[in-house]
Order: sequence, then C-alpha cells, then structure tokens
Amino acid sequence: MQISARADYAVRAMLELAATDEMVTAQALADAQGLPHKFLEAILGDLRRAGLVRSHRGADGGYRLARPATEIAVGDVIRAVDGPLAGVRGVRPEQAKYEGVAEHLQTVWVATRAAVRGVLDETSLADVVNGELPHLRGLVDAPGAWQPR
Repeated sequence: MQISARADYAVRAMLELAATDEMVTAQALADAQGLPHKFLEAILGDLRRAGLVRSHRGADGGYRLARPATEIAVGDVIRAVDGPLAGVRGVRPEQAKYEGVAEHLQTVWVATRAAVRGVLDETSLADVVNGELPHLRGLVDAPGAWQPR
C-alpha cells in the first residue's frame, strides 16, 4: 500500500488538532509538522468538506476537530483526501472481474482492503496521539514487519 503525501500530511495535521482543544491556524499546523502551507490549506479544505474539521475565520480563527479524536479513525482522514482505501485500476475491489487463472484474484484484493481497514479504521487519532496502539502490537512485532521488501 502506498500512502500519498496528501494522506500523510492530512493525518499529521489531524494529529496536531487532536492534541489540543484550541483553534489552530493552518500556518501553525504547517510549522508544527514541517508541511508546505499552501498544500496543507487545500488538504484542510478537503477535511472540512468531509466534516472532519471545523474552521473559523478572523483573528481568533483556525481549525479544530469536528468531533472528538476518539471518534475519528485514521482511515476516515485518508478517505477524505484520497478516496477509497483500496482500488484496483480505479475501481473498488469487489467490482474487479477476472477470468481464467486470475479468476480468484478479486478475493485477494478484497482481503487486502479488509486488512488495511482492520488497521486504519480501528485506529483513532486519539490512539495515535496517546501511543495506545496495543491492537497493532502483533502486526509490528511479527517477524520481518520492520524489514523492507
């Protein structure tokens, strides 16, 4: 799975928001995570349209989470900026059709999406901010988990 810069930046900005109850400007979010300000502003617009952040204009303006960090999954953030978590040639895995020796490949793609959902939809922003990730321990402790392939 490839995580786009857009998704990475969105999650990092959302984690900054999850760590505070205050309104935070786009510039402060960008500075805190070393993100390009203009790119982040576009991402924040996507997050606002998805109902994940609220914005307020003016001197005391900025952004804040639209609901508690415990209720926003990392998967929600990625979908808001990049669309579905898993796609095959631009379609959802259940829509991919194959013939011959590849006829069972669709099952592999659906299982892949289910595995990704199992991590991203079961991990809230609050989990990441607090470092409470016991549901991921078995995955990251598996032999070879940290080895590139």
